[in-house]
Amino acid sequence: MHENTIIITAGGIGKRMGGTIPKQFLVLGDSPILMKTISRFYTFDNQAQILVTLPEEWLTYWEELCNQYQFTIPHILLSGGKERYHSIQGALKLAKGKFVAVHDGVRPNVSQETIQRCFEAAKTKGTGIPVLEVNESLRELLPNGNSRAVVRSCFRSVQTPQVFEKSILEKAYQLPFHDGITDDASLVEEAGFTISLVDGNVENVKITTPVDLTFK
Repeated sequence: MHENTIIITAGGIGKRMGGTIPKQFLVLGDSPILMKTISRFYTFDNQAQILVTLPEEWLTYWEELCNQYQFTIPHILLSGGKERYHSIQGALKLAKGKFVAVHDGVRPNVSQETIQRCFEAAKTKGTGIPVLEVNESLRELLPNGNSRAVVRSCFRSVQTPQVFEKSILEKAYQLPFHDGITDDASLVEEAGFTISLVDGNVENVKITTPVDLTFK
C-alpha cells in the first residue's frame, strides 16, 4: 500500500508563456519540465503513487513525449477538470496514500529537503506547506485608490508541494468551489484546519512567463 500520494497538477495551457505548447511540455535542459517535476518526487519516494492531471486534449501528446524521451517513471494520467479545484477533487478519488501532496507541474526545481520538510510536518501536524520570506517591500492597495506600506515580515510567499493527511484534504474538497480558492491550503483552512508552515527553497519557482525559464 502507498503511504504517499503525489498529485501533480499540470492542467494549464500557459497563456502567459506564449507560443502554442503548454508550458509544462517545454524542454528545460535535456527534458520537458513536467518530466523533471515528476522525477523530483520519484527520487524522494519511488514507492509513492503519482497522479498527473493534464488538459484532456493534451493527453496523447504527453504519451508521445514519454515515448520520445523514454520516460518510464510510473504515473497515472488523468484528464483535468474545468478548474484546478475540480482536477484535484477528481484525483483525490484515486488517491491511495495516507498523506497527499499537491504540487504544481511547472515547479521542477523543488528540492528534496523542501519535500521532506512538508511531509514531516504533515505527518506530525496534519498539514505542511512551504513558504519563503518576502524580500521586497510591500504595499496594500486601498479602496480609495491610495496605498500604504505594510510590514513585510508579517507575510510569506507560498509554494508547493502542499502536503496533508488524506482525510483532511478530502474534508476540504467537500466544500463547494468558489473563486477565492487560491491553493489547497486556503481551502483546508476554510474547512477549519490549521496550516503548518515550513521553509521552501528559492529555486522552487513556478514557471509562468519566459523569464522564469532562466531558473534552471
